[in-house]
Amino acid sequence: MSFNFLRNIFGSGSYLGVDIGTTSIKIVELVKTKGLPFIRTYGFLESYGHLERPNNAIQTSSLKMLENETVGLLKMTMKHSKIRTKDAIASIPSFSAFTTLLEMPLMPDGDTSKIMGFQAKQYIPLPISSVTIDWVRVGVKKDEDGNKKQQVLLVSVPNEIISKYKNIFRAAGLNLLALEIEGLSVARILTNGIKEDTLIVDIGSRSTSIYIAQDGNLKNVGQTDFASGSLAQTISSGLNIRIRRAEDLKKLRGLTGSGGEYELSTLMMPILDVIISEAMRVKNNFEKSYGENVTNVILTGGGANLLGIEEYFEEQIGIPVKKASPFSKIDYAPEMELLIKDLNPHFTVALGLGVKEI
Repeated sequence: MSFNFLRNIFGSGSYLGVDIGTTSIKIVELVKTKGLPFIRTYGFLESYGHLERPNNAIQTSSLKMLENETVGLLKMTMKHSKIRTKDAIASIPSFSAFTTLLEMPLMPDGDTSKIMGFQAKQYIPLPISSVTIDWVRVGVKKDEDGNKKQQVLLVSVPNEIISKYKNIFRAAGLNLLALEIEGLSVARILTNGIKEDTLIVDIGSRSTSIYIAQDGNLKNVGQTDFASGSLAQTISSGLNIRIRRAEDLKKLRGLTGSGGEYELSTLMMPILDVIISEAMRVKNNFEKSYGENVTNVILTGGGANLLGIEEYFEEQIGIPVKKASPFSKIDYAPEMELLIKDLNPHFTVALGLGVKEI
């Protein structure tokens, strides 16, 4: 079973992966080929208004989504990137969904579905009638007595959110094939083929999502409001400079500054330490609850492009850390090669969506 809150049985040879974030829209148009999926075109629209006006965001963790504005931004992104495909798969931010990992006796899917209906009432903080529920089996193992146990990820999304996405994509002239929480897309593109449990830290503009995934399966989800925008804010306050100047300095110097520039690093480290602390909490709780070891870390999201961040995370966490490279799973034109390094962490979700039906 997959998390298709919407499904259309008719497909095509090309698909759009549409990642509508808090402050940006990323779109990829992927074409099915005999080899790796081929990226025909992509679009990236990013707004910086949120830096000076915190409420200026496409959507927020308070479940607010600006429908008319989002339609306009989506159409603009499609126009400038010369998108031709109409069939789209879109992501729902982790903060808009409720997820929990359950462990229970292995049983047929039909029986599991019946139990999920009862389990959902215990874990979802909203009336069952106001949400759409789905689940996926993400692992099977034997307990100490030799009995098979299944790990099941239970997910629910408010119907209000699903309705807004339907309206937005209809107004933008797109055929919305499926919706899924972004953690599933991230797990699919970054850990397919990786048999070890992996900690993924997705550092966005307004929030950081934390995932445990293994072999393409999402197994756990965490979240913190400390994110890339928090780093710019603390530089702005600490150096008494405008927020846009702080954002530019952050991107230019990162954690690699020396001499007089070292202050930039010391200002950002406490924010990064909070993100790392939350990531370690998710990791430790998962390991304690399920007796499994997380052996590596992948950094993704725009914040993963911060210079020196991989080394800093690895020093603090103590296990190997690398930056996401989702473009390694697809084929692209040679002229894109010079752009891939910077684009990689930004397009993890969009690429994970695009390959879903391929």
